[in-house]
Amino acid sequence: MLRPTTRDTEIAIARRGAWAWPLGREVNLGDALFRLLTAALAVGAVATLAAMAIQMTRASAAAFGKFGFGFALGRDWDPVHDSFGALPYIFGTVYSSLLALCIAVPIALGVAIFLAELAPGWLRRPAGFLVELLAAIPSVVYGLWGIFVLTPWLRTTVEPALGKAFGWSPLFSGAPRGFGMLAGALVLAIMILPTVAAVSREIMHAVPAVQREGALALGATRWEAVRIAVIPHARSGILGAVLLGLGRALGETMAVTMVIGNRADLSLSLFEPGYTMASVIANEFAEASGDLHLSALAAVGLLLFGVTVLLNLGARLLVWRVAGGAPGART
Repeated sequence: MLRPTTRDTEIAIARRGAWAWPLGREVNLGDALFRLLTAALAVGAVATLAAMAIQMTRASAAAFGKFGFGFALGRDWDPVHDSFGALPYIFGTVYSSLLALCIAVPIALGVAIFLAELAPGWLRRPAGFLVELLAAIPSVVYGLWGIFVLTPWLRTTVEPALGKAFGWSPLFSGAPRGFGMLAGALVLAIMILPTVAAVSREIMHAVPAVQREGALALGATRWEAVRIAVIPHARSGILGAVLLGLGRALGETMAVTMVIGNRADLSLSLFEPGYTMASVIANEFAEASGDLHLSALAAVGLLLFGVTVLLNLGARLLVWRVAGGAPGART
């Protein structure tokens, strides 16, 4: 039986070239079709994102046409007189999300380190399941818990104590109300904690065992092995987990709306009520009657979209920068 020569193979590939060139380098038809299918799905995701941005831009054209880009810097929100500004909502969204990260990330990293490195085998699986179960609780349940449990506790116990000890600071000034920025940040922190903890735990599990064994062989303690061998190797993945938590915190609506107080304010005090972009859309969209009011809400949605993209882009650049210098990181 004669084997095909190199020349025969080249002729066969050339004959396929009329249809194979747009399918990539795959010669097999199934591989080529799979490549096209996955490429179409990727393009579809990008097209959906672009379509959302285009539609929100069209819907918000009236508001930006009247107020210009000063809409993002305006402080007034008066539907009766058609005066709208989104600065308090932008401030509330960013401020509450960053506060939630400051609260949740240290706790989530501690949980992840315990489950991945220190917990005994009989405890690791059920504890990990319970942590992940927090992510499955609906946001309205968190909101109800915040109304009936968290805010009374903050009003009667936590905020008076913080005000007495740190009342000189702008962060803890004002009367204790329970409902406010502190309550919203705490609820957000609880909601993003399982995401950050679960992803960080899986990243630490993926660190090669030789990293830990090498550190322990050199005389390091368990904590030193985690600090010098595990965390540096997993830091890009941990930053990715924080990025996922930030994305959820920025877009959360119902739970925050129920406890944050819903007052447009630019105060730094954690005791004062705040307002987020998602909350104002949820509260006013159904009752908005004027075209300019609807356009202003669409403009707030577009700004939320832009703030989310910018913060996630900045976090992604930080991940890439850290990953570039991380040991064993993929380039």
